[in-house]
Amino acid sequence: MTQKPTQQLTLDVALRDGATFDVFHSGDHPLGPEAVRAVAQGTGEPQVYLFGDAGCGKTHLLEAACHHVSRSGGRIAYLPMQLLADSGPEVLDGWEGLDLIALDELDRMPRAADFERALFDFINRQRDAGTRLLLASRTAPQSLSVALPDLRSRLLWGPVFQLHELSDAHKREVLARRARRRGFDLPPDACDYLLRHQRRDLTSLMGLLDRLDKASLRDKRKITLPFVRKVLQRD
Repeated sequence: MTQKPTQQLTLDVALRDGATFDVFHSGDHPLGPEAVRAVAQGTGEPQVYLFGDAGCGKTHLLEAACHHVSRSGGRIAYLPMQLLADSGPEVLDGWEGLDLIALDELDRMPRAADFERALFDFINRQRDAGTRLLLASRTAPQSLSVALPDLRSRLLWGPVFQLHELSDAHKREVLARRARRRGFDLPPDACDYLLRHQRRDLTSLMGLLDRLDKASLRDKRKITLPFVRKVLQRD
């Protein structure tokens, strides 16, 4: 989702409705999520960098921050690096005047001198304009494949936080809470079955929960372990 100057290339990115702070589980490492929330509220650092493996919540937090600022009347842009890379370095021009920019997937940045220079200039302009920046990558800024030393220093301008995969106990809490928000109970044995036999990242687990909910409504069946097995075998 973007709200930006009209001369800038339109990027077709939509924020997920469910990506909000209130449904995010910080697990045993709350400092990173708290820092992102503070950025969104305008009380934190002007720049925060998140890193961690796929499925640990980086994109969720960036989108949650964008939702928060947008709903408060601010102007935001959520920019995944893969989409930027496909458009070339000039896509980084003209983003001044926003309240928050969330730049995701930095590990997908092209290994090209012109793109690195464009990103270096982009970060400088946002800092000068007072735009809050959230950055996310699978790797720490020190480990990114960056040839331009000045760019690496800009990525380290703010605090850096590592996000971690949730424990199984915390994943059970997330699944149970998501189920209740959708109006049904997820039995503990069904939850354990999902964790043992399906992909364990939260994005995949949330997708499975949505499938089960739709199947339950379609078949007019209560969600039980036998029903979960039947749906997953059928689909």
